[in-house]
Amino acid sequence: MKPGRLITLEGGDGAGKSSQAGPIRDFLSARGIPVVITREPGGTPLAEAIRSWILDDVPESPEPLAELLLVFAARRQHWVRVIEPALDSGTWVLCDRFVDSTYAYQGAGRGLPRDQIATLENWVLGSRRPDLTFFFEAPVALAHQRAESRGHANRMEQESTAWHERVHQGYRARIEAEPERFIVVQGLGGVTRTWNELARHLERRLKEWSKAR
Repeated sequence: MKPGRLITLEGGDGAGKSSQAGPIRDFLSARGIPVVITREPGGTPLAEAIRSWILDDVPESPEPLAELLLVFAARRQHWVRVIEPALDSGTWVLCDRFVDSTYAYQGAGRGLPRDQIATLENWVLGSRRPDLTFFFEAPVALAHQRAESRGHANRMEQESTAWHERVHQGYRARIEAEPERFIVVQGLGGVTRTWNELARHLERRLKEWSKAR
């Protein structure tokens, strides 16, 4: 049995990525590919509880290093209980945020060292990394405004536009370092337009993977 593939969705708050998870799942399912949708932080009961400690307004917000450790604690639980078993069974995993978010938010945003994050990444995930990452590009100020307009903003969404600019630059650094893994799509072009762009990329990538077997 061939292992499943891990596809991740990345982008700043309000960039439009989460609304595309369902259509991508349906696209893959229609081609006979078993797929599960999950998210980070979260994906298991324990990881979801940790998510609330990271994102919600709580009496004691974690300081940056504590926040990073919480992210990876949730990720380890998620990896062992959900993602790795699914991949090993041949199921594809579609994850709304993954380790690139950590480099962007806790690395570029909070100013934590990249090598510190890389050490935790290797420790928690071993050698496995996403097979494909869609990055949803959007003007930072507009995406930030869009995120805030959805209702109660979480702790990350309440950060300044300048902070979100740093996060965006953190993502761009990841894309420049691994251009073969990332596909950049326009996140604020409308749901249908964005989906049409995603579908073209998915069709092409599926053909490439099929030929590589």
